[in-house]
Amino acid sequence: MKKIASISFFLMVNFLFSQTSELKLEGDYNGDGKKELAYATVSDCSDECEGNCITTIHFSDEKIKPIAIKNAKNGDIYNLKDLNNDGADEIGFYPNWCTSCWHSFYVYTFKNNESKFLVKPIPTHCSQWEENKFPIEKDPLKKGFVRITSSVWKNDEIKVETKSVKLK
Repeated sequence: MKKIASISFFLMVNFLFSQTSELKLEGDYNGDGKKELAYATVSDCSDECEGNCITTIHFSDEKIKPIAIKNAKNGDIYNLKDLNNDGADEIGFYPNWCTSCWHSFYVYTFKNNESKFLVKPIPTHCSQWEENKFPIEKDPLKKGFVRITSSVWKNDEIKVETKSVKLK
């Protein structure tokens, strides 16, 4: 009987994780010196992006509160390392959606196991990603700054611009 219960538990856990993103991203997101895993789940979203379409980023350390992102049919999670030198890794999220090539890139930092934006959402266009121009990185020339690369509509064209921004 124990064997059947163990197999049932294994199958249930396997099913639950099959409903999440395939990527489980390791990082020290709360700065406690221990690695956590981050992964995303999607709720109430059809293949055509009908419904509420909420993607939630969960963490293996249950003390870290999940992050819910609206209008996202899953997406890509990034460990951005420690951008603000507080001892914790920041996490980035680029949402998938059914229409448009314009999406914001979200950058979250954590204080007391709760997320907040490190910087305002960064507007990006798929052409920026095709050119391998990642939206954020530490500014190698200025301590306490990040370089933000975003897409903008100027003179009837999509342009990619980079600027250095001081972190608060």
